[in-house]
Amino acid sequence: MFKGTYTAIVTPFRKGRLDEAALDRLIQLQIKAGVEGIVPAGTTGESPTLSIEEQNQVIAWSVRMAGKRIKVIAGTGGNSTAEALELTQAAERAGADASLQVAPYYNKPTQEGLFQHFRTIARSSRLPMVLYSVPSRCGIEIGVETVQRLVRECSNVIGIKEAGGNPDRVSQFRSVLGTRFTILSGDDSLTLPFMSVGADGVISVASNVIPKEVARMVRAYGAGKLAAAQKIHSHYFELFRALFIESNPGPVKASLAMLGQIQEDYRLPMVRLAGENRIRLRKVLGQCGVLKSGRKSGS
Repeated sequence: MFKGTYTAIVTPFRKGRLDEAALDRLIQLQIKAGVEGIVPAGTTGESPTLSIEEQNQVIAWSVRMAGKRIKVIAGTGGNSTAEALELTQAAERAGADASLQVAPYYNKPTQEGLFQHFRTIARSSRLPMVLYSVPSRCGIEIGVETVQRLVRECSNVIGIKEAGGNPDRVSQFRSVLGTRFTILSGDDSLTLPFMSVGADGVISVASNVIPKEVARMVRAYGAGKLAAAQKIHSHYFELFRALFIESNPGPVKASLAMLGQIQEDYRLPMVRLAGENRIRLRKVLGQCGVLKSGRKSGS
């Protein structure tokens, strides 16, 4: 089972090209901070603007740099079943620990289409599969009954990243699938509410910036130290919100650039943060103690 904190890690670019050295540094910081794993080539990793070759490179690099010290859940989903299958098989060959499979976006399949899409990919690989339901981006939700069917027919469908903002879904999954099924929050601000009704942790955007703190919060809640977990949540709540002041990964990349960890470089159609939002984000980072006054900034 995949429990704890998994960082949906950004894909650093430099002058439009993949920055392998920066990715290595980011992964080493994640390992040092004590997260359970990383998720390369997901939404935060700008997978829609990566070529298949680049996506395979990012995943293979991440596996190699992680060196089995933390788990790697490879983002290999897509709106084309054939492409998702190809990416998943490549991630398995690279040594990833699991795949993250987003619901097909834009083409909006029926629940039967979702079932057949995920079943086809699951049967093509031995990798454990974590489904990813994010209706705000995909326009569709992976139904509870669809997940039930997949779990019954595919032993490697082992969990879901739930990013629909509804804690009732966590309760529904726990009711029909039991405790062996992994449920991970897809929203940092909802990690504790989701864990309170049975989630196992989070696939986090914020842990790009504050990996140690997010990991501590999740572990504290899991250990029954509710007050300690709530204190961390409250301290960083405004940061959780500010990291979505514009479309992800704009704010988190801007934050990492302000901390001097990466270049603030995106692939179109993603662009740099607007001026007023940049000011607000910098203010929140300062208020949380993440960005110290006088620190040299990359933006």
